[in-house]
Amino acid sequence: MFSFESISRRLTVAAVLGLSFVSVESMAQSAQPFAGMSGVWSGKGSISLEGGAKENIRCRATYAVRNDGNALQQTLRCASDSYKIELTSNVVADGGKLTGTWSEATRNVSGDVQGTTSGGRFQVVVSAGTFSADLLLTTRGNSQSVVIRSTGGEFKGANITLTRT
Repeated sequence: MFSFESISRRLTVAAVLGLSFVSVESMAQSAQPFAGMSGVWSGKGSISLEGGAKENIRCRATYAVRNDGNALQQTLRCASDSYKIELTSNVVADGGKLTGTWSEATRNVSGDVQGTTSGGRFQVVVSAGTFSADLLLTTRGNSQSVVIRSTGGEFKGANITLTRT
């Protein structure tokens, strides 16, 4: 059985990773921030835990973009030595603001997505109950860089690089 802290840590990773894929193909597409995102992306990185421990993680995401390029539906699966994540998220862009929801199936939790985008950079806050984490995402061509920081619980952050396959 999972402890509350263990579930919180794993859900944090799921929520934050799920949202890490909100991006643009290029800065010129700011009116349609999700244009060009459809398809499969995969990659790896590391997660940081309380006390300085790190684990490698592998992820695969599938994106479906609405025809107008302003909404993204995502399915994400990630795994490390001790995690399995099955996440879905729905995010809408409106005038530089990002809003949406996420849910993690294996732990039956869900939360909100809020953020902004400007100049090809995305700053997002994900939340579920009392948990929240900050995310900074940049996309260059077919590569994404994600940096995540959490202020509570065992999960402290992640650095992930994804490429379109």
